[in-house]
Amino acid sequence: MATDLCYTLVYQDDATDIPSLQEFQRAFEKGPDETRIDTMKKLLIIMLNGDPMEKLLLHVIRFVLPSKNKQLKKLLQFYWEICPKTKPDGKLKDEFILVCNALMNDLQHSNEYIRGSTLRFLCKIKEAEVLEPLVPSVRACLEHRHSYVRKNAVFAIGAIYKSFDHLFPDAPEVVQSLLLSEADMTCRRNAFVVLCNVDQGLAVRYLQQVMDTVPSFDELLQLAVIELIRKDSKTNSANKSSYIRCLSELLTAASHSVKYEAAAILLYLTTSPAAIKAAASCYIELIVKESDNNIKLIVLDRLEEIKNKHDRILDDLVMDILQVLSSPDIDVRRKALRIALEMVSTRNVQEVVLFLKKELTKTQDDSYEKNSEYRQLLIQSIHTCAIQFPEVAANVVHVLMEFLGDSNNPAAVDVVSFVREVVEKFPGLRESILEKLLDAFSEMKSGKVFRGALWIIGEYCESIKEIDDAWEQIRHTLGEIPFLASEQKLLDAAEAADETDEKKDTKPIPSGGAAPRRILADGTYATESAYTETSSASASHLETVKAAKKPPLRSLLLAGDYFLATVLSTAITKLVLRYSKLSSDVSLSNARKAEAMLIMTSILRIGQSKFVAFEIDEDSYDRIMQDLRVVGASGNKQIESVYLHDTREVYSKQLQAEEKRLADAKAEKETTVQVQADDAIVFRQFTKKVGGNVDEYDQDLSRATGIMDDKDDLLSKLNRIVQLTGFSDKVYAEAVVNVHQYDILMDVLIVNQTNETLQNLTVEFATLGDLKLVDRPASHNLGPHSFLSVKAPIKVSSTETGVIFGNIVYDSHGSTENCVVLNDIHIDIMDYINPAYCTETQFRAMWTEFEWENKVVANTNVGNLRGYLQHIMDSTNMSCLTPKKQLEGDCGFLSANMYARSIFGEDALANLSIEKNGDGPITGHIRIRSKTQGIALSLGDKITQAQKTVA
Repeated sequence: MATDLCYTLVYQDDATDIPSLQEFQRAFEKGPDETRIDTMKKLLIIMLNGDPMEKLLLHVIRFVLPSKNKQLKKLLQFYWEICPKTKPDGKLKDEFILVCNALMNDLQHSNEYIRGSTLRFLCKIKEAEVLEPLVPSVRACLEHRHSYVRKNAVFAIGAIYKSFDHLFPDAPEVVQSLLLSEADMTCRRNAFVVLCNVDQGLAVRYLQQVMDTVPSFDELLQLAVIELIRKDSKTNSANKSSYIRCLSELLTAASHSVKYEAAAILLYLTTSPAAIKAAASCYIELIVKESDNNIKLIVLDRLEEIKNKHDRILDDLVMDILQVLSSPDIDVRRKALRIALEMVSTRNVQEVVLFLKKELTKTQDDSYEKNSEYRQLLIQSIHTCAIQFPEVAANVVHVLMEFLGDSNNPAAVDVVSFVREVVEKFPGLRESILEKLLDAFSEMKSGKVFRGALWIIGEYCESIKEIDDAWEQIRHTLGEIPFLASEQKLLDAAEAADETDEKKDTKPIPSGGAAPRRILADGTYATESAYTETSSASASHLETVKAAKKPPLRSLLLAGDYFLATVLSTAITKLVLRYSKLSSDVSLSNARKAEAMLIMTSILRIGQSKFVAFEIDEDSYDRIMQDLRVVGASGNKQIESVYLHDTREVYSKQLQAEEKRLADAKAEKETTVQVQADDAIVFRQFTKKVGGNVDEYDQDLSRATGIMDDKDDLLSKLNRIVQLTGFSDKVYAEAVVNVHQYDILMDVLIVNQTNETLQNLTVEFATLGDLKLVDRPASHNLGPHSFLSVKAPIKVSSTETGVIFGNIVYDSHGSTENCVVLNDIHIDIMDYINPAYCTETQFRAMWTEFEWENKVVANTNVGNLRGYLQHIMDSTNMSCLTPKKQLEGDCGFLSANMYARSIFGEDALANLSIEKNGDGPITGHIRIRSKTQGIALSLGDKITQAQKTVA
């Protein structure tokens, strides 16, 4: 019965509180309708949990069936549906003659609700003896005045004909005549659906008659028409043109669901560019008008599929896709921008960039929740367009440079990296960009932005005027130098002003025993003296000096940004060296050198004073000292070449390598073999009806339910078998663990290895981690040496190593050990982790943000550094972000960044730092970072298990 019908499982709260058979009988005999309703509910729950309660059938017929209570009638229908209706020989029980009579009376009842409810109930009955006497009454209900009765009568006729066509042989003609004469849209829809199921040819002929009026149909009827078009077009291509015309008209329907389905079927029927554009335009309109963000994302996925399948056909719609940016959701915006950028060409790049510039301007005014993130996204998009299409770089670079002083640090960093790339690639724009950069220099707020700007200034200021302007801006943002003397002057001035105030109100503070006592915050006493007051006053003056408003570059240096200090020293060193080569006035060159040396020594001295947040580190000190020596001993051609030429060449090679990587990735994607040369060609006309060409919609359903998984072959199932008990246990159990996206389905095979029947055998599972058991397996009786298959679905909510454990309990005669403990099942997190790619900037930002870190020491017998890296990547499903060029060569050490993303949207970062000395083993470690603890620990455990294996 369970294989033919599917019932709702109702949980029984307390199995001990079950009324006895006599209590049920008394409640039915003497209780009022309210008591009978509660009793029927209890009875249904018991029956749904496995007990048929056959002895109560006659009492239900005698005392419940005559009731006119509508709720009781509905519960009775549930009861007739699940109660055993046949004798052991397969014939209908005699008592059901009375039931058939009651059902016939309900089908002729004056209340349309009772008629309709009974007709719906008849759709679930699979016994011909019950249905046969009711057929005339069902036929008569088609002519009832109320549409509720008629629409349910149509479904009842369809169900009867489908199960027992001899009971209603003229059902297709009856339904067709109703369809032609019916005015109510819901009834017409039900009749049309039934006609499609019982006689598709008749339904197609009807559709051809009313094809011109389909756009005026009700939404449900239009969806039914689309479904028929999909089914019929697979086997019959004669009506294809009329179907395409009908679907094209439905693209403008009022209902969003009709539009979506019509566009999907239109793409299924034809590859005409006009039809593809019409379907894509329909999808875009849906995205813009639909309010649900999940629907927006789903339709965007469909749009991306169209774009990938029909390359360059949708390029004209790129501006329409950009209208999706009006959505406030950042995920929708991000996906829409990604699709739009892949469709940008030389024909539309100007329009796209202009639109993005307008959106960027709007972000300065709107108080949107994720405004800064959206601004950064727009800046990155404009950056991509400008690099791909050089003709627009001049139009956007100056607009973007207005955001160099943005308080949102990531956006400003993206702008400065974009400016650096444009300055290198487009020499004609350097002069105007440098001018704009120097104008915005004093407005910058971030150390990262200052570092990028100083590098650009040091590399590309190539005339005396540009160097003088840059020097002036740097001096302006540094403030008064030397730093230490000017800060000390401010401190002395503050102390002097304080002393002046004290003299006006002179009051000697006694010392020793006469000194006043004060109560501190913790309740203890303290003695105030002249010394303590003086020291506290000095500290407060120092804090006042530190907190005073200062120029931006100076305040960052005093806050302890010594990396910025080294970049500043290198930039002014380059400016001095280039100025010396350009200027013929030796005294001016020497003055510039002296000023540069003064700035650098000021940084060193202030870095060792009390005016900074913390003392300068050794690396920064050594780097600034190196620049100081280069300025002091100028004239070395080799050093000048390193500072003035080599650094720019290295950056140029870096850009070329990145371009080559992107081109190689694109070429690899384009050259991927979609169909092998020796693959079989499938001709739809020659395929068999059974096992032939599979409908892609059926495939989608199969994929969604996990039936058509790529891993669902026999060999893969054998590899996934987990033995749960031993061969010598009374009950042997093994499980096949099927992982399908967010679900795990455990198919457990149980074997009774004893010579007696095991009663109430139950498999009890429990989970550890982010796993949740959906349904508790039911109890079964298992005969001697019998087999039983039990399925247990489990939901997964995060990427964390989960453990499933449990036991099998049963009842048997003469045995006290009625429990078998099962082996633990460990869920492999690799089923949820996929390789992904991100930029170096994004990797660094996430590395800084993520707080969970797991450090795994390298301990392996793999002898090759790159072989070990590849082995870790294969074991963890992570992709390597470090370019292959940087991993070439054999220098005894290797460092690489890896990245992966789970299907739950969790990011996993890893840094591999290893070395190998001679013939010794590989040493080093792997650092894993993530936002959540689970994925970091799980990946660490996976690496620990896998790294011993030879790659």
